Amino acid sequence: MFKALPLGTSNFTALRLNNEIYVDKTDLIFQLALQRGKIFLARPRRFGKSLLISTFESLFKNGLKDFEGLAIETLWKDKTYPVVRLDFSEIKEFSTAEEFKQKFDEKLIVKFSEAGFRYTCEGVGTVPQLSAWLSSLSPSSLVILIDEYDAPLTACLDKPQLFNKVRSVMSELFLTLKSNEGCQRFFFMTGITKFSNTSIFSAFNNLQDISLDVQYGTLLGYTEEEITRYFSAYIDLAKDSLGITKEKLIDRLGEQYDGFSFDRRAQTHVYCPWSVLNFFAKPAEGFQNYWYTSGGQPTVLMKYLNTHALKSPAVYNEDILVSLSELGASRQYDEISTEALLTQSGYLTIKALAGGAFVQLGYPNQEVAESMAALYAEELLKGQNIARSGIPALSRVMAQESVETVVDYFNRALSSIDYVRYPIKDESACRAYLQVLLIGAAMLPRVEVHNALGRCDMEVQAGKRHWVFEFKYTRDDSRVQSLLREASEQITNRRYGSTFNAGELIRVALVFSEKERRFVAWESV
Repeated sequence: MFKALPLGTSNFTALRLNNEIYVDKTDLIFQLALQRGKIFLARPRRFGKSLLISTFESLFKNGLKDFEGLAIETLWKDKTYPVVRLDFSEIKEFSTAEEFKQKFDEKLIVKFSEAGFRYTCEGVGTVPQLSAWLSSLSPSSLVILIDEYDAPLTACLDKPQLFNKVRSVMSELFLTLKSNEGCQRFFFMTGITKFSNTSIFSAFNNLQDISLDVQYGTLLGYTEEEITRYFSAYIDLAKDSLGITKEKLIDRLGEQYDGFSFDRRAQTHVYCPWSVLNFFAKPAEGFQNYWYTSGGQPTVLMKYLNTHALKSPAVYNEDILVSLSELGASRQYDEISTEALLTQSGYLTIKALAGGAFVQLGYPNQEVAESMAALYAEELLKGQNIARSGIPALSRVMAQESVETVVDYFNRALSSIDYVRYPIKDESACRAYLQVLLIGAAMLPRVEVHNALGRCDMEVQAGKRHWVFEFKYTRDDSRVQSLLREASEQITNRRYGSTFNAGELIRVALVFSEKERRFVAWESV
């Protein structure tokens, strides 16, 4: 019998009791739990941060009760401890600072009471009472686990005054934990990003940020070896369902869901667990995009984009160079760079070293590349009626309608773009904008497709049709017809699309006018 997939299971004890698949990370967990440390880990959503916190909770509270057969079973010798587990994602719904403080204090009272704290309604507030209680504890006698510490902050990013008040309330707790760190046997905290001025990153002098540590690059996420080892039965089921070989299945899994690198040297890479588990749950549906529809739209990023612009889609395919210090630093919200936030959110990942202090960022896989294009498409069309611009129906139109109708859809989509924020200044920008709009319409265009004689600007499959596009861009409308002839001759002489031998081949030359901000001439070749 198959072990059940742990899809949506974030409780370690429940996972083990239900005999669900657990990808054994306890050798790394042992290395962390062995320390009398204060540790922070940042990861994107849907990578298993909550399951990791639950695993630490089980280990410290119940010892090896739930760890039979796992790597840590022969290694762990420590005793059990009272454990305080705080999940701040449970405090995201509030409209005032007073409401947040009430919910925050209630959470602290309930969770610390489970470890022996006794709150009294009279006298000083919750945190001062906590401080007095913590100071009375024996050294190294308490474990504190905080999951998604930044959730309340990201919930009010668009309200600066409320954000600062929430940050102030949380800072009081973190300063108290700092001043009473002697009683803490182990402190572990997760989040997506690092906000400064919360007192946590400045107060804990010895807080160890392992987010970019080479040693812990595979702590969350699945390696390819782990997938083939723990999910072998599901791999066999999936390959039979799709009618492909095991080797082809692994290759496609890697292209679609692998490639996230969370170490500063880019030595390790992992698959997104959420996407892999969803694929194995319904393999007959193929290699779907599970990133964008669930974990790929974190609040911190979407609210950030309300007040910040993405880089131009013209650079959609370009790798990005950033300093490691920029990726690892704690920042005030308005100081976080777009690149750092996209990396923390999982849209970008470390691809390679680029000198001692810099790394090259890029998309981890096809799923995220498509999601980034969808994000660009939403940004490009922000405030517009997408149905009017035709984007949802574009794949159907390209599979069934005339060239003239398709070009009209292109022009309607391009005319919906905020030209001040996202001007189309050259041919590459024109091509990139169309590329992200097509991907946003659930299509998979390829750009600069090479053959023996040259490279065409874009190819895309729509139903049984294969489209080939050659674009020209002009600032001088008197050149439109000559450029159209040039593009048509280029398609013909260089035999663009000649390798396509099934279905209908449609080759189109187009000329974009900077003055008109649209395609002003086109013809089928």
